[in-house]
Order: sequence, then structure tokens, then C-alpha cells
Amino acid sequence: MKYLRKNVYKKFGIVLLLVLSLMVATACSTDSTTGGGKERIVLADAGWDSLAFHNEVAAFIIENGYGYPTYIEMGSTPITFTALRNGSIDVYMEIWTDNIIEAYTEALEEGDIIEVSTNFDDNAQGLYVPTYVIEGDAERGIEPMAPGLKSVQDLPDYWEVFKDPEDASKGRIYGAIPGWEVDEILQEKIKTHGLDETYNYFSPGSDTALGSSIIGAIERGEAWVGYYWEPTWIIGMYDMTLLEDVPYDEEKWNDGYATEMPAVDVTVAIHKDMSEKAPEVVAFLENYVTSSAITSEALAYMQANDATTQEAAVWFLKEYEDLWTAWVPGEVAEAVKEAIQ
Repeated sequence: MKYLRKNVYKKFGIVLLLVLSLMVATACSTDSTTGGGKERIVLADAGWDSLAFHNEVAAFIIENGYGYPTYIEMGSTPITFTALRNGSIDVYMEIWTDNIIEAYTEALEEGDIIEVSTNFDDNAQGLYVPTYVIEGDAERGIEPMAPGLKSVQDLPDYWEVFKDPEDASKGRIYGAIPGWEVDEILQEKIKTHGLDETYNYFSPGSDTALGSSIIGAIERGEAWVGYYWEPTWIIGMYDMTLLEDVPYDEEKWNDGYATEMPAVDVTVAIHKDMSEKAPEVVAFLENYVTSSAITSEALAYMQANDATTQEAAVWFLKEYEDLWTAWVPGEVAEAVKEAIQ
């Protein structure tokens, strides 16, 4: 996710020893081929749920549709991305390119990796409110609290709706997490928009606390405004509205972050040797395109049903059959559908 954490990915050199250890562990963990002689395909897991979900979808199709064994290698973003470059990892299903833009660009230019598709590019982040704040919720008996609220620029007119419980003279905007780059961006952005005159910027302390503040407000039917992002299970489960902002313009963005936050290309990339190792799998990955909304829905399914990423992948394959069957040849689709039963 762009801006979520401070960019630690420029120091890739320091992780080389760890990557070597990862390579040894990967080589020893399972056999590299099946009885049919197909080489194992290794996917990267850098530790977040949406990537784990997409890994399981891809792995299910690769194993059951193409007959390749798969292995999911866990590690930090620097370690797994470096492993992708050197070939001990074959596939990365969800690269937030702007988070590692220098390393990513270098790897592409030097031919170590190949970008095969954009998984999704409709991700978003910014200031959200529960939709009932604007529209009300007749089933819950909630009247609209800020019926004219459409954009960040409208917030000063509604500060009393979001009154700070610790300072009745101002509203409260829930901010990002200290240490995340977006926290600094938001604080500057709020000053640029003049929102600091009518709102206090409140730091929730952790992503768990931030999520809990949203859920608590929704359960009580109260007003809430603050930072969030998607895809996440909260956006998939609850009806939230992202407030509009000035359309993204690089010059304005560089002058106090005076626009909406730009979306990020979240790509699927492979090691350069994959085209020879498993060309039919590469052809499948070239067609792999989802959306932030679908990903949020899958994460919400996991949360609501206490489901694993594997179970969410099967749910997706059943729920979105028309989508994924267009990624693969007919005989592959039939093999995967048979495996789902």
C-alpha cells in the first residue's frame, strides 16, 4: 500500500545474507519436481492478507489446472523481492510498485524480472466516513447527519457532526499510524486544506485501534471521519464512502499534498526464467486481473466466516467463475472446476 509505512526498501543490499538463507530453506523444504517432472513454482508471501489470498487463487489454478507443484515462501518485502530477482522465487502476485519503485524499476530495466499484468489499480486511500453519515440508514433508524458532505473541502461545514469528545470546540479526524509515511502526509494535507482550524488530528496508535474505532462507531450508529485504505476487509464488510478531493495533479501534490492520493499499480511479476520454465503458467498470469473491490470482498469473507486464505480462494473460484475462467484455456478451467468440487 502506497505511503502506509516508511520506505525501507532502498537498502536491499543488507538483506543478501538473509536471502541466501531463504534460498537454502526453499531448496530443502520440498522436492523441486513432481513425479511428472514439472518443476515447483514458488510464490512470494510478504505477510499481508490480500497477497496471501491471491497466492492461493493462483496456486490452486497452477496446481489443479496445469499440474505444477507450488510452494509459498514467506519473508519480508525486501527479502522476497530480492529472491524474485535472483530466481529463488518465481512469482509475486501483488507488488505495490510505488513502495519499492527504485528497486522495482531497476529489476525491470536489468531484465531480472518481467511485469506480466496489473492485478488491480483501483485501490484507494484517504478520508472515509460511514455512508449512513451522508445518506442515513432507514433500517437502523439513522437520519442523515451530513447530507451535503461530498468532499474533503466540505468538512469544515460539518465539524460539529464529528465533534472531538476531548475538545468540544473542534471536530476529530482519525489519522494514520505514527511511523507510516502517510501519517506525515495527512498532517501536512490537513493544514494545506485548512482543516486544522476546525478539526483536531487524532492518532489512533495502531492499525488495530484505527479499525476498532471505525467498527465501534458503525455499531453505535455514530459519526466517524478518518483515514483508511482499500483493499481491506473493513471496506469489504461495511458501507464506507471515500470523500472526494481535488483530482490528482503531480504539481499540486508536491505542494502540500493538495490533491487526492494517487492510486498505485499493483502488479504481478515473475522471474525472467519463468517464461522458459512454465510458459503456459505465464500465459495464465498475463491474464490475471482482479480489482480492489473483489479483493476487499474476499478479505471480508475471511473475516466474517473465520476462513483461511485457501478457503477464500475456493470461495472466489466459485463466486467469480466467469472472471477466472477467461484467464485460462477451457481444458484448464474444467480441471480446476473439477478440483473445486
